[in-house]
Amino acid sequence: MSKYVIGLDYGSDSARALIVNAETGEQLATSVKYYPRWKQGLYCNPKINQWRQHPKDYLEVLESSVKEALSQCTPDVVQNIVGIAFDTTGSTPAFTDENGTPLAMLPEFGENPNAMFVLWKDHTAIAEAEEINEACKKASVDYSKYEGGIYSAEWFWAKAIHVLRQDPYIAAKAYSIVEYCEWLPAVLTGVTDVKKIVRSRCACGHKAMWHTDWDGLPPEDFLVGIEPKLKGFRERLFTDTETADKPVGHLCKEWAEKLGLSQNVVVAGGAYDCHMGAVGAGVTPHTLVRVIGTSTCDVMVASYDDVKNKCIKGICGQVDGSVIPGMVGLEAGQSSFGDVYAMFRRVLEYPVRNILPAILSNGKNKEEVDAIVEQVCDKIIIELTKEAEKIPVEESTMLATDWINGRRTPDANQLLKGTIAGFTLGTTAPQIFRALVEATAFGTKAIVDRFEEEGVRIDNVIGIGGIALKSPFVMQTMCDVINKPIKVCNTDQACALGAAMFAATAAGVYKKVEDAIAVMNSGFSKEYVPNKTNAEAYARLYKQYLCLGDFTEKQLFNC
Repeated sequence: MSKYVIGLDYGSDSARALIVNAETGEQLATSVKYYPRWKQGLYCNPKINQWRQHPKDYLEVLESSVKEALSQCTPDVVQNIVGIAFDTTGSTPAFTDENGTPLAMLPEFGENPNAMFVLWKDHTAIAEAEEINEACKKASVDYSKYEGGIYSAEWFWAKAIHVLRQDPYIAAKAYSIVEYCEWLPAVLTGVTDVKKIVRSRCACGHKAMWHTDWDGLPPEDFLVGIEPKLKGFRERLFTDTETADKPVGHLCKEWAEKLGLSQNVVVAGGAYDCHMGAVGAGVTPHTLVRVIGTSTCDVMVASYDDVKNKCIKGICGQVDGSVIPGMVGLEAGQSSFGDVYAMFRRVLEYPVRNILPAILSNGKNKEEVDAIVEQVCDKIIIELTKEAEKIPVEESTMLATDWINGRRTPDANQLLKGTIAGFTLGTTAPQIFRALVEATAFGTKAIVDRFEEEGVRIDNVIGIGGIALKSPFVMQTMCDVINKPIKVCNTDQACALGAAMFAATAAGVYKKVEDAIAVMNSGFSKEYVPNKTNAEAYARLYKQYLCLGDFTEKQLFNC
């Protein structure tokens, strides 16, 4: 009888459960569920870049997505599920009590955003990140050196400090801190002691300044020197971390009954979505995997011999085993990608949503009006793309930066804002859209260039995610700008598939992750090849992008 595994991919808006034949890679069933509270916009404040998610959202979609996926399978498949693994967004931490329960799960904090998981794109901790960077510069050891040398507002310690300072009630109750990708495996295995939660090598190494060079987390005096309210947290956190191929336990009775699975099911360690997505895409040394969604995450693996003692500047970390055990995982990314296009769509939607309904209301009921409005809004990006594609590169008059949500890499700076230049009286919406697409591609090139400047060779690029599969214009533009071929992963479920590979390894179906990759990969659906003429034109435009970026950063916003 074949063995089957479940890969769970927790994204920004929804969670996906994928059931896979661990011995063939066949994808048998899937289910996507949206976080109900997040969908309502609860606990978030975009004006101050506050993005919080309630842990109940995670648990509710866990149960519903797994059950729905299992309902599509035969009883034989359900009975032979042997492993389950999670990937999540990150850094997405939350404060917990002694039991490891996120404070938002306690009645007194149930509606308090500060008690919830602080989503990866929450930028409320910019000031705290800067304090950490200043402390790293002054310390005898730069604890950020394996994280690119610049600590980000998107990461673990900055968010923790910000919440402690903002909320005395949280500060009084908080006992420890847990990452989202660590908490979910703990829940499924019935852990009720925060000190027994298995900590993710991926999360801790890339975002919490964990490294063996200083025996784990930065020392107590360093942390307390930044914020006295951190006193005691280091001792209550962790020293050791584990790679995601290791089992953390088996399904506890409660969750086995909820999901309709055996208590013999192995639960693997957690990791970030993009790192498992890179595995799902079949990452190998010298391959850059781009997980392209609302933002991007760029992931590579390198041998110890390739990296040696080199600290790559301005990226999101280099961590032993964060992607594939036995290799160094490298991470970079853009703070916004699809979000750039979504922003422009919202701008263009304004008259459709605020003026058109009143015009249409005569003779039509609300349901008809709403349907027309949604139909128009759904076609905005489609029509913009059609027209933007017709504009020759050499006729592009608009130029933009991609920093509307700050810059993640190279050289994190969340204070930055996006800029658009080159307006004329003849400027059209498709021209602006094309400039925004080119901006996201230029941001990609900046990352590629930084890796190569630091001696990391890139031979291949793989794109995964919905944009990679569904947006040929975006992908061809990126291909031309970086002047490298790009392969597109054959599945839009690469992250969930990567989680399934880790589940299969943890359950003992494979001895190592590379063996799971060899059997379970989905292959590629398309390859983009650079257009020589466009690549030459974009090389010239990229220099202008760098000039605009330099002016934006140093003169316009003085960042």
